[in-house]
Amino acid sequence: MEKRLDQKKDNKEEVRAIRNNKSDKNGQMTGNKTAEPGIRLQKFLAERGIASRRAAEEMILSGRVSVNGRPVNVLGVKIDPGRDKVTVDGLAVSCRPEEKRYILLYKPAGYICSVHDEKGRRTVLDLLPEVQSRIYPVGRLDYDTSGLLLLTNDGDLTNKLLHPSAQVVKTYLAEVSGVPDPRALDKLRRGVKLADGLTAPASARIIKRRDNGALVELRIHEGRNRQVRRMLEAVGYPVLHLRRSALAFLDLQGLKPGQWRELSGSEIARLKQL
Repeated sequence: MEKRLDQKKDNKEEVRAIRNNKSDKNGQMTGNKTAEPGIRLQKFLAERGIASRRAAEEMILSGRVSVNGRPVNVLGVKIDPGRDKVTVDGLAVSCRPEEKRYILLYKPAGYICSVHDEKGRRTVLDLLPEVQSRIYPVGRLDYDTSGLLLLTNDGDLTNKLLHPSAQVVKTYLAEVSGVPDPRALDKLRRGVKLADGLTAPASARIIKRRDNGALVELRIHEGRNRQVRRMLEAVGYPVLHLRRSALAFLDLQGLKPGQWRELSGSEIARLKQL
């Protein structure tokens, strides 16, 4: 118990030292004296289109962010955008908020939903060479999955759409091996037990029957890793091809794989109201 209290005390002192422009023995900064009345560092990075707020927190904790030349490695730091110089991986971050971009992409299979891939695979940003803004995917689609993907530099909207409480509905079309029987569809609708727990009830129906398979529509609001594939495999019908056809009220109408469009003002407003 005493050890926990000491650790909590050390964390508070570290944040206080940052805000007073102090550094540790390695010269790492954990704040500055102009920071207290300003904006939290992770929010600043999200508003400038560097990353979502959650990803920005990871950048800070890994020591990739510096303020006035000194690395910041704890959360809770505030900055004054008009006075403090912020860099990420040594590159300066503009003090002016970047113009917000909201892009709907029809992702083909064979692309990674990431800004950069260590293995050198193609990323969804390779499909958007004309877009100069630093945008990032809202959520993920598997490498082998195609379909609707949002990209933006609006960190607040990204957090809103990804938060479990939002329960944003995502619609998938899955080509499966075999034709699901009523019992399998009922399991999908009630929830399927996976390794990471029971899934929330889903909407499931057969769109088209084929000789050796079927096209199944599945609507879920969770965002677990490879969830749709795992759900269908768990009820005995492995996925052959998977496409996300809709996100909330947005769909792929008018787009072919690899194409994209900007969201309209009314669509952006509706997303923010979800």
